[in-house]
Amino acid sequence: MLRTLMSSAVALALLLAAAVVAPPAAANEALIRKALLERMPKLRIDEIQRTPVEGIWEVRYSGTEILYSDARGEHLFVGASLIEMKTQANLTADRLEQLLAVPWAALPMKDAIVYRQGLDKRRMAVFADPLCGFCRQFEIDLAALKDTTIHVFVLPILGTQSNALARDIWCAREPAAAWRLWMIEQQRPPKAAADCNVQGIERNVAFSRAHKIDSTPTSFFEAGARKSGALRPAELERAFVSTPGAARKPS
Repeated sequence: MLRTLMSSAVALALLLAAAVVAPPAAANEALIRKALLERMPKLRIDEIQRTPVEGIWEVRYSGTEILYSDARGEHLFVGASLIEMKTQANLTADRLEQLLAVPWAALPMKDAIVYRQGLDKRRMAVFADPLCGFCRQFEIDLAALKDTTIHVFVLPILGTQSNALARDIWCAREPAAAWRLWMIEQQRPPKAAADCNVQGIERNVAFSRAHKIDSTPTSFFEAGARKSGALRPAELERAFVSTPGAARKPS
């Protein structure tokens, strides 16, 4: 971990040094775009914008991919995060969260397993695999929430056993109860009938591919935030009120 951070620091230092010597006229979007496309003509650049670091520019390409460039487009910083040291905010992660955000109204609620704990005062959705260990721990933490409606999108991405278990849960007489009994108590539901309609699960898989939901658990909150991983209770509470791209500390 330390070696990775040191390597990232060295790379960023080189970029900063290049930025210092770059003439002011070079620090513009058109010049960076031209320079990058001359060297990488297949690069699908969507947007170039300034970062809070003088002379360092964010280059967004292929929809939601990000790299950083100096003001000339001669040096690139690829595969690392830009951290604001004062607040410890991960600016790259915040930017990706903005780009990957899904409006609450756009979630396919008809394909969710829904359960409510107390009053319907706040809402969240989680894409989870029934064989995902982090998802099981997350479900235990979710059980402690009060006055919350939870929409579970079953997303079997861990193989054939995951698919079979997802089918059994989806086809149970009470899917929400079956989901929680399995995730919290490891009580497996009865085997699904051969003619059970699992198109909802198939649509969840298609939706996840379209929105780059490639790990579980991935959660969405009514205020707009998207979060990856099993959030700790305090993180979970903050997520209910945070907006996409709100500053976070690197984990």
